[in-house]
Amino acid sequence: MYLPRSLISKLYTHLQNSRHPLSPPVLILVALEPDALCGCRILTRLLKHDYIPHKIQPIAGYADLEKAGRELVTPMMESQGGAGGLVVCLGVGGMVDLGPLLGLEPEGEENTYSGVEVWVMDAHRPWNLANVFGGFRIEPSTEMSSSYQSRSPVGITGGQIGRAYQSGKGGIVVFDDGDIEEDLGAERDAYLALVDMPEVGDDELGRNSDDDDDDYDEDLQVPAHAGQKRKSWSDDADEDSSDEDDRPRQRRRSNSSTPLPSPSRPQQRGLISVNGNDVGMSSDPMEPPSAAQLPPAPSARALRRRLLRMRRENENVLQQYYKMGSSFSEPISSLMYSLASELGREDNDLLWLTIVGVTSMELYGRSSAGVAAPVRVTDKSRPTGWMGVRGARLRQLMRDEVRRLNPPEVLNGRVAPENTGVIPTTARNPEDTGIRLSPEPRFLLIRHWSLYDSMLHSPYLFSRLKTWSETGIKRLHKLLAKMGVSLAQCKQSYTHMDMMLKRELRAKLLKYGSLYNLDEMVPAVDTDGKDRAGAKDGWGFVRSWGWRATLSAQDVGVVIGALLEVGKHTQTPEGGFAASQVSRDVSDDVEFAAQGEEWITRFWDAYDALEDIDALKAGLPTAQFLHRAIYRTGTSLINKKQIKHLRAFRLCVVKDGPDVALFTHPAALTKLSLWIGEALAEQERESQGKLSHGGRGTPLVVASLQEKRGVYVVVGTGGGGGPDTTFMDRETAKQRQAAKAEKAKKKEQSRLAKEKIREQKRAAREEAEDLDTESEGSDASESEDESDEEVEHEKGYGFNRFGTAFQEVVSDTQARVRIDSFEHCVVEVKKEDLGGFLESLSMKAVVG
Repeated sequence: MYLPRSLISKLYTHLQNSRHPLSPPVLILVALEPDALCGCRILTRLLKHDYIPHKIQPIAGYADLEKAGRELVTPMMESQGGAGGLVVCLGVGGMVDLGPLLGLEPEGEENTYSGVEVWVMDAHRPWNLANVFGGFRIEPSTEMSSSYQSRSPVGITGGQIGRAYQSGKGGIVVFDDGDIEEDLGAERDAYLALVDMPEVGDDELGRNSDDDDDDYDEDLQVPAHAGQKRKSWSDDADEDSSDEDDRPRQRRRSNSSTPLPSPSRPQQRGLISVNGNDVGMSSDPMEPPSAAQLPPAPSARALRRRLLRMRRENENVLQQYYKMGSSFSEPISSLMYSLASELGREDNDLLWLTIVGVTSMELYGRSSAGVAAPVRVTDKSRPTGWMGVRGARLRQLMRDEVRRLNPPEVLNGRVAPENTGVIPTTARNPEDTGIRLSPEPRFLLIRHWSLYDSMLHSPYLFSRLKTWSETGIKRLHKLLAKMGVSLAQCKQSYTHMDMMLKRELRAKLLKYGSLYNLDEMVPAVDTDGKDRAGAKDGWGFVRSWGWRATLSAQDVGVVIGALLEVGKHTQTPEGGFAASQVSRDVSDDVEFAAQGEEWITRFWDAYDALEDIDALKAGLPTAQFLHRAIYRTGTSLINKKQIKHLRAFRLCVVKDGPDVALFTHPAALTKLSLWIGEALAEQERESQGKLSHGGRGTPLVVASLQEKRGVYVVVGTGGGGGPDTTFMDRETAKQRQAAKAEKAKKKEQSRLAKEKIREQKRAAREEAEDLDTESEGSDASESEDESDEEVEHEKGYGFNRFGTAFQEVVSDTQARVRIDSFEHCVVEVKKEDLGGFLESLSMKAVVG
């Protein structure tokens, strides 16, 4: 079941009112990613404010999630001797059926959930529809309520929670960010229809040569709902069909306890047709019609055929939804801030956590097209940032919140002017902890590095200036020379650069950036020299901790990500850093579990650093170390021409070099893939004048060898998310839908006019009219196909389909593959099986 965005605070308010000192603690399951970590920090602040005890459990993957369900969640059930309680999943399990995975739907038992309620907040898409439209204990069947919807708990309609809903019995609650209500209407209808539909197999139907169900897949099943009794066709129907079908029938489970209703008899007065003749009914409405007046009732065989067709159509709807590929919606931290706002708890600390969480989504390429590298577009009227229109609105809301919670300073009775283009590097006073807007350039850790290193290790400049080559390095030097910045100045710490240079940096970047294809390097200004009516589009966010430090949201996101991916380092005699490694000569499963434990340790380091400025500053060298390694590895792969172009994607394998151990973490490997993917997209644009795959660029697969376990970690990224090419603005979508309806109406009017003309000429041109009719039917069919293709092009177009492709390869080959990451475009493949795995993968569709 899902909670609409308008009722986002309903369940939390009930939690406040129902908690007491003896209540069990709230269990929070958190994914090992910055956005989920920030969302966890926001939630724990709310719980602490209300004195609600809670426990945090980091989750590394699906194996960890199943273990947590077995050891932590199942013992909470009242049927297992527990006291019930609440489980909150942040970035965990939105794409799988959580009921069976957590042990809340024991097979064959009526008492499901047993007082355990699970809240799911996840930005991964697609949703598992069993969580969205199911996930609750249905009421016992009665004569008055036998269908799935009528047996739903009070306050739940079509899986949607209403104001009358009372929590306490348990279930799975998905927090809707608005997409479910807006976009999943067809999937909801198909799912609910299948749940209430009795099952019938093809062997029960008995096929004739005229059956059109040859392509039907018997294995397609709707997710079973715990507590539902399975019931097949009624005995009467079996008896009616026994004469027609003597073949043995295999009984298949039904998705509902309700048998197919008997066909209703017509009772209204009027004329009905029997064998082509109109027969009058009795004038007395109370008198039942005679047998001669009734049409023949459809046989059980015909009903089964009709049921099979309906089932296939609804299952196709669900199949198409799951096959669209993976994408991302609103970040968890943003959804949690909305909850805090509804409760009236928003403040600077929660706002900063939200900004960091949203920024981290951009750093990891998590767009509405799935994990994909950003791609430039030539259409300047469309938003070019992360998540397109939706992302632009979210960033504008955050800028508005920054202004509301951080009013401008008042000096000598006058309001101090806002930032006019200088990148802030220090606080305004020793007690300054406010958030400010800043014209952040697309450089990396500029406040904590030299200007030269910050530009050199920027993925944006890496792709545009081609700094992996000597020519690209010379191009960078020429840009600095044109700006009037010497190499000696730009290689010293940015905070110690000449103040005049820092004040003029933005203006010079705007002036000379266009000469080097760097139009988006810094936030642009309008022709009048002012930032669009104070909206400050493209500006970033900066926060100070007094004189101790000043960091941007991107800086914090980079550091938190590095702590999660690399962990703490020990300094080597050579002055570099080396990640701590634990050497074990054990089985792969034990080593896999040990790896997960090490990642969880890193989680706590990152969790503490979010609210400890000293720990955050201590993580800066780790972030610099990681991005130096990304730059070195990306440069080596491109210069040595180790990137191969296969049929469906490009491929590169990292199996040697000093930094190979760093890229055994999926998130670090994803960052490397995004760096290379963005550079390849720019190369493709320059060589061909446009990007392939509909302007999204060629998808990329990067594999990294983990020698200790003998496996390759494989990441598949889409060609490019860039502007929001897939998640259209809802108003724009509605306008396009209205335009389509108007176009269809005009086409229908034109068709009727032509048909009228043909009717007038029918007598004289019988043969020609027949030919025209055939031609018209063909044209209409083609037009309908084109319309369907256009709709398909909008929904799911450009999504990352690597997760689906990986599963197809596993079913087609004997490759030993482990799929454990919540990011479905990440898998582990045995070292010996990589060749066959990639060969089969090259034949799949990896982008929608």
